[in-house]
Amino acid sequence: MPELPDIAAYISALEARIVGQTIERVRINGPFLLRTVEPSVSDAQGHTVRELRRVGKRIAIGLDRAPEPDTWLVLHLMIAGRLHWRPANVKLSGRQNLAAFDFPNGSLTLTEARTQRRASLHVVAGEEGLRSMDPGGIDVLAADLNAFRTALTMENHTLKRSLTDPRLLSGIGNAYSDEILHAARLSPIAQTQKLQPEEWARLYEATQGTLKLWIARLQAEAGDAFPEGVTAFRKDMAVHGKFGEPCPRCGEKVQRIRYADNETNYCAKCQTGGRLLADRGLSRLLGKDWPRTLEELEGLHWK
Repeated sequence: MPELPDIAAYISALEARIVGQTIERVRINGPFLLRTVEPSVSDAQGHTVRELRRVGKRIAIGLDRAPEPDTWLVLHLMIAGRLHWRPANVKLSGRQNLAAFDFPNGSLTLTEARTQRRASLHVVAGEEGLRSMDPGGIDVLAADLNAFRTALTMENHTLKRSLTDPRLLSGIGNAYSDEILHAARLSPIAQTQKLQPEEWARLYEATQGTLKLWIARLQAEAGDAFPEGVTAFRKDMAVHGKFGEPCPRCGEKVQRIRYADNETNYCAKCQTGGRLLADRGLSRLLGKDWPRTLEELEGLHWK
């Protein structure tokens, strides 16, 4: 799922292409994409883009009335949705092509690779309508340490869950939470209300640093082109998607916790004092034979 750095890259590219441009036509090819009835999506046609905003993991396109837009097109890409910049009036064919927003200078298209359609388009009116789309999490990059800590300690949950809760923090998901926790040298299952002051400082600095680093990297990678390589798995990431590969800090193999369709990646040596965190599937299968340390895990390879 595109997260804050990816959404920032999309918005930067779109600002250069569609702000000040008029939407000539909106074409919807996916029957489940549009989730609202009023205002009508056809009402966007003939109106000019005034502003773009990030709302959590959503991209909001504001139309017309200065100084504030009075209609917003809000796109949520979910897991497999991606945006593309194509020649004007590009043909919209194939099951993956869900929508096109046609401008005089090109067409913004939305695709979704998975057969299960989760990407969405909402059309809402004014600032009040836009606020209704916001899960409520704070903007991490605009928050100081105290606001950051207050948000994450409203309830006592694991760091992994809290970092990815859109009601607490805006725009962080599975991939960048792994990178943040590795940079902070903190366990994904540490409880928020049990962190020490120095651990809060590390977590805050890691969150700010990781997000800013990847925003800069992705924008530099795209340059003047439209970002086409948006993915949750990048070769320069430290631990996310790197199960079994060496940790760039200590060289030990990256571990994982799997649950549903997701997995959390971490370095046991750097983040958990060498303790392996129980993988639900394997630990249930192995029971008491589940290894508790890196040494025990390494020993299994030789049996």
